[in-house]
Amino acid sequence: MKKNMGNADRLVRILLAALFAVLYFTKTVEGTFGIVLLVLGGVFLLTSLISFCPLYPLIGINTCPAKKK
Repeated sequence: MKKNMGNADRLVRILLAALFAVLYFTKTVEGTFGIVLLVLGGVFLLTSLISFCPLYPLIGINTCPAKKK
């Protein structure tokens, strides 16, 4: 797996994952929607930790900056 996520993209995903967790655990969002947000936050956190989003190659996105030679 090649990295396809830049630092800004990773930071946004980590912040969203934290926000979703806070909303769920403070019971601001409950029920099915809360569980969906929690799972989505987990996916965001995982993809940001490995710097790879499996959907990006399918739609042709790469936010990782080019490496200097």
